Amino acid sequence: MAAVTYSKASRVYAKGAVPAVDTLDLGIKDGEFMVLVGPSGSGKTTALRMLAGLEPVDAGRVEIGGADVSGTPPKDRDIAMVFQNYALYPGKTVAENMGFALKMQRVPKPERDRRVREAARLLDLDESMLDRKPKQLSGGQRQRVAMGRAIVREPKVFLMDEPLSNLDAKLRVHTRGQIAELQRRLGITTVYVTHDQVEAMTMGHRVAVLSGGRLQQCGTPRELYDNPVNQFVAGFIGSPAMNLRTAPLADGGALLPGTVIPLPPGLPSGLSEVVVGIRPEHLRLTTKDNPGIPNGSSRLLSGHVILVEELGADALLHVRLDGDSGGDSGGVPGERGGDPVVARAEGRRPPSPGEKVTLSVDPADVLAFHPGTGARIAA
Repeated sequence: MAAVTYSKASRVYAKGAVPAVDTLDLGIKDGEFMVLVGPSGSGKTTALRMLAGLEPVDAGRVEIGGADVSGTPPKDRDIAMVFQNYALYPGKTVAENMGFALKMQRVPKPERDRRVREAARLLDLDESMLDRKPKQLSGGQRQRVAMGRAIVREPKVFLMDEPLSNLDAKLRVHTRGQIAELQRRLGITTVYVTHDQVEAMTMGHRVAVLSGGRLQQCGTPRELYDNPVNQFVAGFIGSPAMNLRTAPLADGGALLPGTVIPLPPGLPSGLSEVVVGIRPEHLRLTTKDNPGIPNGSSRLLSGHVILVEELGADALLHVRLDGDSGGDSGGVPGERGGDPVVARAEGRRPPSPGEKVTLSVDPADVLAFHPGTGARIAA
């Protein structure tokens, strides 16, 4: 086991091009499960490949266990990688696939067999499966074999590059729980790449959010959700996504249709508008039986339901606020022009499309961001 450190590590694919990874500073603790998450092109896979030695480090350095491995060949880094497409040998059995790297290292056969069987037990692979070929396995079983091949090597660091993306939704949920539990039991430093923020939030001890090759924020899932440092992290983390709307400033607050949301004092000078962010669960449906926030500080927003997504235990209401223009601005967060807001409601008796509703929000739950830089305006 070993800690991993990126120290101003950069990767540039062509001279004069925008760096795929730009001066990445990130420390991963010994035994930690770190998830790199971001949209396509954010640099997360490139960062993982730099750690694996599959991409050169053009500036800065990458360390494993305190040693600079920036120029070390992949085979000498003592890492094991699990790929998106399993990368199993179709002509070899499960046992042969799992033990192949050990065979190349000239590990004695009795020791190879012991490690393979031990890994199979950890992964809930029946001993009868060890003699099967990959084509005789399901997608989830193949992924576990790919993980077993990494486990038997007993590396310092596990690297996982979107290993669940080829699985169906139900199996994906089950397997991500297995991976998180397995990492906890083994205690091996793990760097996991995904574009799925729900996967990142449910698996990682900490999550590093990347965009445009730059690290936006690194923290626990709860820290990222409650205290995003900028508009990108706020909009990317959370499902459904945070409501982000550009609002003009008036009377010391942000002007939303029908109300003014108080903002923290000390706003940057020269601003005429801000981007306000409200989580769907913080927009509470107000009725006679549920009048909203009891402390009297709530602000009310009214509108008409245009879509209801029923999820069983709860429902997502898409509400066009009164006073918004009827045209839709394309669903781009932070754009003015009548984008509906999304509110989470109790799922048994949600309002119907076309019904008029009133939503209450506590100003303490509203975040504000600079419209130019996207930086969080702290309370």
